[in-house]
Formats: sequence, structure tokens, C-alpha cells
Amino acid sequence: MWDALGEVCRRESKNANELCTMINARRNESSLTAAVRVFILAYFMAAATEEGHVSAGHGTLSEGADSDSDPT
Repeated sequence: MWDALGEVCRRESKNANELCTMINARRNESSLTAAVRVFILAYFMAAATEEGHVSAGHGTLSEGADSDSDPT
């Protein structure tokens, strides 16, 4: 979780305090830790769309991968 938060901070040019303050202001009834986890998941899910992969220069897992290989 902390590595992912650090990566979001790097990408968004914010420090952890700024990002967590923003998340805290937007959260409802959950704890701040839970809200940070949800934010991180939503952030990377948005980047994991086909459009996100294309704009990042990534291909799809099926391109050039043989069917017996493990994509992880």
C-alpha cells in the first residue's frame, strides 16, 4: 500500500500529506486507511483500462505472449 501511495504521489507531484489530506476531505464514513486503499485501487484501475495501457505504451497480455506462459 505504501509503495503504491508513493507512486501516486510521484505521478501527481504531491507529497503523502497533501494526498492524504485530499482523500480525508472526500471520505465518508470509512477510516482514513480504508479510504486511502480505495483511492489507490481506483487510481490504478483507471490506469489499467485499455486506453490507459495504450497511452502508457503498454500492449495487451495476449500480444506476443505464448499461451503457456504465466502473465504475472
